[in-house]
Amino acid sequence: MIGYHAAAQEIIDAFHEVPPSNRLELLLEYADSLPELPERFRDRPELLERVEECQSPVYLFTEVNSAGLVNVYLTASVEAPTTRGFAAILSSALNNQSSETVLNFSDAFVNQLNLTNLVSPLRIRGLYGMLTRIKRQVRENLDNAE
Repeated sequence: MIGYHAAAQEIIDAFHEVPPSNRLELLLEYADSLPELPERFRDRPELLERVEECQSPVYLFTEVNSAGLVNVYLTASVEAPTTRGFAAILSSALNNQSSETVLNFSDAFVNQLNLTNLVSPLRIRGLYGMLTRIKRQVRENLDNAE
């Protein structure tokens, strides 16, 4: 099994501890925990990148601060709770992690959540799309800092 940092492992453990019939409910609980965008992004939507792989509109932006920690900002409509739940999970798993941790974060995380039998492949594709774009933006942040 792949090792994850504490925040990501807690999410995986939470999904493993509930029976399959309750996993969607847990995903919806995560949806309610997605942080609001900071005010500086609310009037500057051009700073956010659309995640085209998602069926519902999802936008994201990443920053790498001077300490090398990644800040992940995601927004998804409350009318799309599954997508919003995925965004919240990635925010919880990757926010305030080192750029190295984010870049090396395994795509297998998606399967570790044990949701692939409960949500459509298109939704899972959207989750992969979010993760891929987060990693790309972190790489671009690091490249631009050099």
